[in-house]
Amino acid sequence: MRYNPLGRSGLYVSELCLGTMTFGGGDGMWQVVGRVQQDEADTILKAALDAGINFVDTANIYSEGAAETILGQGLKNLGIARDQVVVATKVLGRMSPGPNGAGASRGHIMDQVEASLKRLQLDHIDLYQIHGVDPLTPVEETVEALDNLVRRGLVRYVGLSNWAAWQVAKAAGIAEARRLTRPVSLQAYYTIAGRDLEREIIPMMESEGVGLMVWSPLAGGLLSGKYSREDEKGDGGRRANFDFPPIDRERAYDIIDAMRGIAEAKGVTVPQVAIAWLLHQKAVSSVIIGAKRIDQLQDNLGAVEVALSAEELAALDAVSKLPAEYPGWMIERQGGYRYQAPPPRG
Repeated sequence: MRYNPLGRSGLYVSELCLGTMTFGGGDGMWQVVGRVQQDEADTILKAALDAGINFVDTANIYSEGAAETILGQGLKNLGIARDQVVVATKVLGRMSPGPNGAGASRGHIMDQVEASLKRLQLDHIDLYQIHGVDPLTPVEETVEALDNLVRRGLVRYVGLSNWAAWQVAKAAGIAEARRLTRPVSLQAYYTIAGRDLEREIIPMMESEGVGLMVWSPLAGGLLSGKYSREDEKGDGGRRANFDFPPIDRERAYDIIDAMRGIAEAKGVTVPQVAIAWLLHQKAVSSVIIGAKRIDQLQDNLGAVEVALSAEELAALDAVSKLPAEYPGWMIERQGGYRYQAPPPRG
Protein backbone atom coordinates (compact mmCIF):
# COMPACT_ATOMS: atom_id res chain seq x y z
CA MET A 1 0.00 0.00 0.00
CA ARG A 2 1.36 3.39 -1.00
CA TYR A 3 0.51 6.72 0.63
CA ASN A 4 -0.05 10.03 -1.13
CA PRO A 5 -0.39 13.61 0.11
CA LEU A 6 -3.99 14.76 -0.18
CA GLY A 7 -3.75 17.71 -2.51
CA ARG A 8 -1.50 20.55 -1.39
CA SER A 9 -1.48 19.44 2.24
CA GLY A 10 0.68 17.52 4.65
CA LEU A 11 -1.98 14.83 5.16
CA TYR A 12 -0.95 11.45 3.76
CA VAL A 13 -3.66 8.98 2.82
CA SER A 14 -3.54 5.43 1.50
CA GLU A 15 -3.96 5.01 -2.26
CA LEU A 16 -7.07 2.97 -1.50
CA CYS A 17 -9.79 4.36 0.75
CA LEU A 18 -12.50 2.24 2.35
CA GLY A 19 -15.96 3.53 1.44
CA THR A 20 -18.85 2.82 3.78
CA MET A 21 -21.85 3.43 1.53
CA THR A 22 -22.69 -0.27 1.95
CA PHE A 23 -22.97 0.06 5.73
CA GLY A 24 -26.43 0.21 7.27
CA GLY A 25 -29.13 -0.42 4.68
CA GLY A 26 -32.65 0.86 5.06
CA ASP A 27 -35.31 1.74 2.52
CA GLY A 28 -35.07 2.65 -1.15
CA MET A 29 -31.60 2.88 -2.66
CA TRP A 30 -29.92 2.13 0.69
CA GLN A 31 -31.41 -1.36 0.63
CA VAL A 32 -29.96 -1.92 -2.85
CA VAL A 33 -26.53 -0.41 -2.23
CA GLY A 34 -25.84 -2.55 0.82
CA ARG A 35 -27.05 -3.77 4.17
CA VAL A 36 -23.79 -4.43 5.97
CA GLN A 37 -24.39 -4.55 9.71
CA GLN A 38 -22.00 -4.10 12.63
CA ASP A 39 -20.30 -7.52 12.76
CA GLU A 40 -19.74 -7.64 9.00
CA ALA A 41 -18.62 -4.02 8.97
CA ASP A 42 -16.08 -4.70 11.71
CA THR A 43 -14.67 -7.60 9.66
CA ILE A 44 -14.41 -5.47 6.51
CA LEU A 45 -12.91 -2.53 8.42
CA LYS A 46 -10.29 -4.73 10.11
CA ALA A 47 -9.28 -6.35 6.82
CA ALA A 48 -8.90 -2.94 5.19
CA LEU A 49 -6.79 -1.54 8.03
CA ASP A 50 -4.67 -4.71 8.20
CA ALA A 51 -3.96 -4.29 4.47
CA GLY A 52 -2.54 -0.82 5.09
CA ILE A 53 -5.56 1.37 4.38
CA ASN A 54 -5.54 4.38 6.72
CA PHE A 55 -8.35 6.31 5.02
CA VAL A 56 -12.10 5.71 5.52
CA ASP A 57 -14.88 7.70 3.84
CA THR A 58 -18.52 8.01 4.83
CA ALA A 59 -21.34 10.59 4.72
CA ASN A 60 -24.13 11.69 7.04
CA ILE A 61 -26.70 10.82 4.39
CA TYR A 62 -25.54 7.19 3.95
CA SER A 63 -28.34 5.02 5.31
CA GLU A 64 -29.67 8.17 7.01
CA GLY A 65 -26.78 8.29 9.46
CA ALA A 66 -26.45 4.56 10.12
CA ALA A 67 -23.19 4.28 8.14
CA GLU A 68 -21.50 6.85 10.37
CA THR A 69 -22.82 5.11 13.48
CA ILE A 70 -21.54 1.70 12.33
CA LEU A 71 -18.15 3.11 11.33
CA GLY A 72 -17.70 4.91 14.64
CA GLN A 73 -18.64 1.83 16.63
CA GLY A 74 -16.39 -0.31 14.45
CA LEU A 75 -13.34 1.85 15.16
CA LYS A 76 -14.16 1.61 18.86
CA ASN A 77 -14.74 -2.17 18.73
CA LEU A 78 -11.40 -2.71 17.00
CA GLY A 79 -9.55 -0.40 19.37
CA ILE A 80 -8.07 1.68 16.55
CA ALA A 81 -5.85 4.52 17.76
CA ARG A 82 -7.29 7.84 16.61
CA ASP A 83 -4.08 8.98 14.93
CA GLN A 84 -3.88 5.80 12.85
CA VAL A 85 -6.97 6.44 10.74
CA VAL A 86 -8.07 9.36 8.59
CA VAL A 87 -11.84 9.68 8.83
CA ALA A 88 -13.71 11.59 6.12
CA THR A 89 -17.41 12.37 6.05
CA LYS A 90 -19.70 14.64 4.07
CA VAL A 91 -22.61 17.06 4.46
CA LEU A 92 -25.30 18.36 2.07
CA GLY A 93 -28.16 15.87 1.77
CA ARG A 94 -31.46 16.09 3.57
CA MET A 95 -31.24 15.01 7.19
CA SER A 96 -34.43 16.60 8.54
CA PRO A 97 -37.67 18.06 7.17
CA GLY A 98 -38.11 21.74 6.46
CA PRO A 99 -36.32 24.26 4.24
CA ASN A 100 -33.10 24.20 6.30
CA GLY A 101 -32.78 20.44 6.63
CA ALA A 102 -30.37 20.14 3.70
CA GLY A 103 -27.76 22.12 1.79
CA ALA A 104 -24.43 23.86 2.38
CA SER A 105 -25.65 26.80 4.45
CA ARG A 106 -23.80 27.87 7.58
CA GLY A 107 -26.68 26.68 9.74
CA HIS A 108 -26.95 23.22 8.19
CA ILE A 109 -23.20 22.68 8.26
CA MET A 110 -22.93 23.70 11.93
CA ASP A 111 -25.80 21.43 12.93
CA GLN A 112 -24.62 18.44 10.95
CA VAL A 113 -20.98 18.45 11.97
CA GLU A 114 -22.08 18.05 15.59
CA ALA A 115 -24.44 15.22 14.65
CA SER A 116 -21.74 13.43 12.62
CA LEU A 117 -19.22 13.70 15.45
CA LYS A 118 -21.73 12.17 17.85
CA ARG A 119 -22.52 9.25 15.52
CA LEU A 120 -18.83 8.66 14.79
CA GLN A 121 -17.93 8.93 18.51
CA LEU A 122 -15.06 11.27 17.61
CA ASP A 123 -13.88 14.68 18.81
CA HIS A 124 -12.81 15.76 15.33
CA ILE A 125 -13.25 14.86 11.66
CA ASP A 126 -10.09 14.65 9.57
CA LEU A 127 -11.70 15.60 6.24
CA TYR A 128 -15.10 17.28 6.07
CA GLN A 129 -16.55 17.51 2.57
CA ILE A 130 -19.44 19.34 0.96
CA HIS A 131 -21.24 16.46 -0.75
CA GLY A 132 -22.48 18.42 -3.77
CA VAL A 133 -23.48 21.82 -5.06
CA ASP A 134 -26.02 23.94 -3.18
CA PRO A 135 -27.44 26.26 -5.86
CA LEU A 136 -28.94 28.67 -3.31
CA THR A 137 -26.19 29.18 -0.73
CA PRO A 138 -23.39 31.61 -1.68
CA VAL A 139 -20.04 29.87 -1.96
CA GLU A 140 -18.60 32.52 0.37
CA GLU A 141 -20.95 31.39 3.15
CA THR A 142 -19.99 27.74 2.73
CA VAL A 143 -16.25 28.43 2.67
CA GLU A 144 -16.47 30.66 5.76
CA ALA A 145 -18.48 28.03 7.65
CA LEU A 146 -15.89 25.34 6.88
CA ASP A 147 -13.09 27.65 7.99
CA ASN A 148 -14.94 28.21 11.27
CA LEU A 149 -15.05 24.46 11.89
CA VAL A 150 -11.29 24.18 11.37
CA ARG A 151 -10.61 27.08 13.73
CA ARG A 152 -12.82 25.43 16.36
CA GLY A 153 -10.85 22.17 16.07
CA LEU A 154 -13.88 20.15 14.97
CA VAL A 155 -12.42 19.56 11.50
CA ARG A 156 -8.80 19.29 10.32
CA TYR A 157 -9.15 19.57 6.51
CA VAL A 158 -12.00 20.43 4.17
CA GLY A 159 -12.96 19.15 0.74
CA LEU A 160 -15.65 19.16 -1.93
CA SER A 161 -17.51 16.53 -3.90
CA ASN A 162 -19.29 16.55 -7.26
CA TRP A 163 -18.47 20.18 -8.05
CA ALA A 164 -17.66 21.57 -11.50
CA ALA A 165 -14.14 22.81 -12.20
CA TRP A 166 -15.12 26.48 -12.11
CA GLN A 167 -16.93 26.03 -8.80
CA VAL A 168 -13.91 24.40 -7.15
CA ALA A 169 -11.66 27.15 -8.52
CA LYS A 170 -14.06 29.79 -7.20
CA ALA A 171 -14.10 28.25 -3.71
CA ALA A 172 -10.30 27.99 -3.70
CA GLY A 173 -10.00 31.59 -4.88
CA ILE A 174 -12.36 32.89 -2.19
CA ALA A 175 -10.42 30.99 0.46
CA GLU A 176 -7.09 32.38 -0.78
CA ALA A 177 -8.37 35.96 -1.00
CA ARG A 178 -9.93 35.92 2.46
CA ARG A 179 -7.21 33.80 4.11
CA LEU A 180 -9.67 31.04 4.92
CA THR A 181 -9.15 27.29 4.97
CA ARG A 182 -8.67 26.08 1.41
CA PRO A 183 -10.27 22.87 0.07
CA VAL A 184 -7.59 20.20 -0.27
CA SER A 185 -9.60 17.61 -2.18
CA LEU A 186 -12.41 16.85 -4.57
CA GLN A 187 -14.29 13.57 -4.41
CA ALA A 188 -15.53 12.78 -7.90
CA TYR A 189 -16.66 10.03 -10.24
CA TYR A 190 -13.79 8.74 -12.37
CA THR A 191 -13.31 5.42 -14.10
CA ILE A 192 -11.68 4.09 -17.23
CA ALA A 193 -15.19 3.88 -18.70
CA GLY A 194 -16.07 7.44 -17.62
CA ARG A 195 -13.17 9.83 -18.19
CA ASP A 196 -15.17 13.09 -18.42
CA LEU A 197 -13.15 14.46 -15.50
CA GLU A 198 -10.15 14.81 -17.77
CA ARG A 199 -11.65 17.64 -19.84
CA GLU A 200 -11.78 20.43 -17.24
CA ILE A 201 -11.63 19.11 -13.69
CA ILE A 202 -8.29 17.30 -13.65
CA PRO A 203 -6.39 20.17 -15.32
CA MET A 204 -7.91 22.53 -12.76
CA MET A 205 -6.94 20.23 -9.88
CA GLU A 206 -3.36 19.93 -11.09
CA SER A 207 -3.15 23.72 -11.42
CA GLU A 208 -4.67 24.47 -8.01
CA GLY A 209 -3.13 21.62 -6.01
CA VAL A 210 -6.42 19.86 -5.23
CA GLY A 211 -6.27 16.12 -4.54
CA LEU A 212 -8.61 13.66 -6.24
CA MET A 213 -10.62 11.05 -4.35
CA VAL A 214 -12.32 8.70 -6.80
CA TRP A 215 -15.78 7.30 -6.13
CA SER A 216 -17.33 4.36 -8.02
CA PRO A 217 -14.09 3.20 -9.71
CA LEU A 218 -15.98 0.19 -11.11
CA ALA A 219 -18.76 2.32 -12.62
CA GLY A 220 -21.43 1.09 -10.23
CA GLY A 221 -20.34 -2.54 -10.74
CA LEU A 222 -20.35 -2.48 -14.54
CA LEU A 223 -16.58 -3.10 -14.53
CA SER A 224 -16.81 -5.86 -11.93
CA GLY A 225 -16.30 -8.56 -14.58
CA LYS A 226 -19.89 -9.74 -14.22
CA TYR A 227 -21.19 -7.87 -17.25
CA SER A 228 -20.58 -8.27 -20.99
CA ARG A 229 -22.38 -7.69 -24.27
CA GLU A 230 -23.56 -11.27 -24.13
CA ASP A 231 -24.88 -10.96 -20.58
CA GLU A 232 -26.01 -7.40 -19.83
CA LYS A 233 -27.74 -8.47 -16.62
CA GLY A 234 -24.58 -9.94 -15.13
CA ASP A 235 -25.28 -12.14 -12.11
CA GLY A 236 -27.93 -9.88 -10.62
CA GLY A 237 -25.44 -7.42 -9.11
CA ARG A 238 -26.14 -3.85 -8.07
CA ARG A 239 -26.50 -2.59 -11.64
CA ALA A 240 -29.50 -4.90 -12.15
CA ASN A 241 -31.52 -2.90 -9.60
CA PHE A 242 -29.70 0.44 -9.40
CA ASP A 243 -28.41 1.43 -12.84
CA PHE A 244 -26.06 4.24 -11.76
CA PRO A 245 -23.83 6.07 -12.68
CA PRO A 246 -25.03 6.58 -16.28
CA ILE A 247 -22.61 5.18 -18.82
CA ASP A 248 -22.19 4.45 -22.54
CA ARG A 249 -22.51 0.68 -22.37
CA GLU A 250 -21.24 -0.12 -25.86
CA ARG A 251 -18.09 1.86 -25.22
CA ALA A 252 -17.78 0.26 -21.79
CA TYR A 253 -18.00 -3.25 -23.25
CA ASP A 254 -15.11 -2.45 -25.60
CA ILE A 255 -13.09 -1.38 -22.57
CA ILE A 256 -14.11 -4.49 -20.60
CA ASP A 257 -12.96 -6.69 -23.49
CA ALA A 258 -9.56 -4.96 -23.48
CA MET A 259 -9.23 -5.26 -19.70
CA ARG A 260 -10.26 -8.90 -19.76
CA GLY A 261 -7.40 -9.72 -22.11
CA ILE A 262 -4.89 -7.96 -19.84
CA ALA A 263 -6.39 -9.57 -16.73
CA GLU A 264 -6.14 -13.07 -18.21
CA ALA A 265 -2.53 -12.50 -19.28
CA LYS A 266 -1.58 -11.32 -15.78
CA GLY A 267 -3.68 -13.83 -13.85
CA VAL A 268 -5.69 -11.09 -12.14
CA THR A 269 -9.32 -9.94 -12.27
CA VAL A 270 -11.05 -7.33 -14.42
CA PRO A 271 -11.89 -5.07 -11.43
CA GLN A 272 -8.26 -5.22 -10.32
CA VAL A 273 -7.19 -3.94 -13.74
CA ALA A 274 -9.84 -1.18 -13.62
CA ILE A 275 -8.67 0.03 -10.21
CA ALA A 276 -5.00 -0.36 -11.14
CA TRP A 277 -5.56 1.89 -14.17
CA LEU A 278 -6.81 4.62 -11.82
CA LEU A 279 -3.83 4.14 -9.51
CA HIS A 280 -1.57 4.78 -12.50
CA GLN A 281 -3.19 8.19 -13.12
CA LYS A 282 -1.10 11.07 -11.79
CA ALA A 283 -4.05 13.16 -10.56
CA VAL A 284 -5.46 10.42 -8.30
CA SER A 285 -4.73 10.70 -4.57
CA SER A 286 -6.94 7.82 -3.42
CA VAL A 287 -9.51 5.42 -4.89
CA ILE A 288 -12.55 4.65 -2.75
CA ILE A 289 -13.50 0.98 -2.66
CA GLY A 290 -16.66 -0.33 -1.04
CA ALA A 291 -17.72 -3.88 -0.37
CA LYS A 292 -20.72 -5.87 0.76
CA ARG A 293 -18.57 -8.94 1.39
CA ILE A 294 -15.04 -9.58 2.55
CA ASP A 295 -14.13 -11.41 -0.68
CA GLN A 296 -15.05 -8.32 -2.72
CA LEU A 297 -12.80 -6.19 -0.53
CA GLN A 298 -9.91 -8.64 -0.79
CA ASP A 299 -10.19 -8.68 -4.58
CA ASN A 300 -10.12 -4.88 -4.73
CA LEU A 301 -7.15 -4.75 -2.37
CA GLY A 302 -5.21 -6.85 -4.87
CA ALA A 303 -5.27 -3.96 -7.34
CA VAL A 304 -2.31 -2.28 -5.60
CA GLU A 305 -0.11 -5.17 -6.76
CA VAL A 306 -1.10 -4.90 -10.44
CA ALA A 307 1.56 -3.08 -12.45
CA LEU A 308 0.48 -2.04 -15.93
CA SER A 309 3.17 -1.68 -18.59
CA ALA A 310 3.45 1.33 -20.87
CA GLU A 311 2.08 -0.81 -23.69
CA GLU A 312 -0.90 -1.95 -21.62
CA LEU A 313 -1.65 1.60 -20.51
CA ALA A 314 -1.46 2.77 -24.12
CA ALA A 315 -3.87 0.03 -25.21
CA LEU A 316 -6.34 0.93 -22.47
CA ASP A 317 -6.01 4.62 -23.28
CA ALA A 318 -6.73 3.97 -26.95
CA VAL A 319 -9.95 2.07 -26.27
CA SER A 320 -11.21 4.46 -23.56
CA LYS A 321 -9.98 7.87 -24.74
CA LEU A 322 -12.52 10.68 -24.77
CA PRO A 323 -13.57 12.07 -28.15
CA ALA A 324 -12.03 15.46 -28.80
CA GLU A 325 -14.10 18.52 -27.85
CA TYR A 326 -13.57 22.24 -28.25
CA PRO A 327 -11.67 24.07 -26.85
CA GLY A 328 -9.55 21.08 -25.89
CA TRP A 329 -8.55 20.17 -29.44
CA MET A 330 -7.63 23.78 -30.21
CA ILE A 331 -5.60 24.17 -27.01
CA GLU A 332 -3.73 20.98 -27.87
CA ARG A 333 -3.17 22.12 -31.44
CA GLN A 334 -1.81 25.51 -30.39
CA GLY A 335 -0.12 24.46 -27.16
CA GLY A 336 3.32 23.75 -28.53
CA TYR A 337 4.15 27.17 -29.91
CA ARG A 338 5.62 28.48 -26.66
CA TYR A 339 7.99 25.53 -26.39
CA GLN A 340 9.59 26.09 -29.78
CA ALA A 341 13.05 27.60 -29.93
CA PRO A 342 12.92 31.36 -30.64
CA PRO A 343 14.21 32.51 -34.01
CA PRO A 344 17.84 33.65 -34.04
CA ARG A 345 18.51 37.37 -33.60
CA GLY A 346 20.13 39.65 -36.14
